[in-house]
Amino acid sequence: MQTDMHNARMDAATTPTLSDAFAPAELWRTLDRARYRARQYSLTASLAVPGRLWSLLLSPKPPRVGAHIVAELQQRYAALLERDLSNAEAGIYPRELLHQFPLLTYLSRVPEALADVPRFIWRSYTGGHDELPASVDRSRYPRYYLRTFHWQTDGWLSDRSARLYDASVEFLFAGTADIMRRMAMPPVVTAPRDAARPRVLDVACGTGRFLAQLHRALPHAKLFGLDLSAPYLKQAASLLDGADVSLVNDNAEAMPWSDGHFDAVTSVFLFHELPADARRRVMREAWRVLKPGGRFVVCDSAQLADSAVLEPVLLGFPAAYHEPYYKSYLRDDLAAVMRSGGFEVESSEPHLVSKVVVGRKPVRATRRRSARA
Repeated sequence: MQTDMHNARMDAATTPTLSDAFAPAELWRTLDRARYRARQYSLTASLAVPGRLWSLLLSPKPPRVGAHIVAELQQRYAALLERDLSNAEAGIYPRELLHQFPLLTYLSRVPEALADVPRFIWRSYTGGHDELPASVDRSRYPRYYLRTFHWQTDGWLSDRSARLYDASVEFLFAGTADIMRRMAMPPVVTAPRDAARPRVLDVACGTGRFLAQLHRALPHAKLFGLDLSAPYLKQAASLLDGADVSLVNDNAEAMPWSDGHFDAVTSVFLFHELPADARRRVMREAWRVLKPGGRFVVCDSAQLADSAVLEPVLLGFPAAYHEPYYKSYLRDDLAAVMRSGGFEVESSEPHLVSKVVVGRKPVRATRRRSARA
């Protein structure tokens, strides 16, 4: 009897009560979660209709999307928002990142983007995949890079393209691009635990959106960004003003750093825009510049290996947007490519229409390879 009474008192002490739900800390958490979800759902809803119309302009016969695919996307969307909230609550990255969407900045880009719509659509219908600025020295770049990816004017090689890129990507992904990028942050933040000032490289850093978020989560880290586009690095430098970051204009297939230079390496939305042989060369370079035990974290498009249910949606993307290497990417499982590059794959997980693959450079295999060298 005494044991039963003791257990009853313990249960009463540990069971949440109505007053707990309205405690200041819990109330703030509930309101913050509600505010975050309301903003995201309203943003996605507001972009859904114009996004659909834009896709129809580029691809008048889009793939048929069944109810089961819609339900899958809705479930993944809700799971993505929940993961973002949970990561912030766990202290993996600051809560302020949940509310840093630069809506006014992106809206200010709309007039310039709209003025380019006729050329954009004409290029997509005529197949103008190599309409690049006359000033571009084509000998400086790999052939696969010299394209108007997504049919965007100037490809990756103008200030205009760099200025409009982030807004156009958020438009394409209905306001979820930054959230999907953040899914790559937990394995990066937890990777260099023993380093007082870890060195982290972002490969194909573009305009610096991921580096800017990573800087907020790892303010003590020395960050590096590598990209082939000088205009995009110029945009990144502006966004990252005040951060301890070094931006390098070079090719990821031959990175200009010594072996084992970095504690962690990341890549966000690069591999689907590379031919298969280039994917493997970049993978090998990431392995080379990582320290033994370091992590390579890749965030990119979902693939058929993990998202076969979304096949009509994924195959519809290159049909509307100029993505010449995307179909081969869909079947080239990144986890398998990582293993072939010498990594131990720790995880591979889809997030909405993206995925995050985490590989670790093994310590013992590296030592044996170094000894043979």
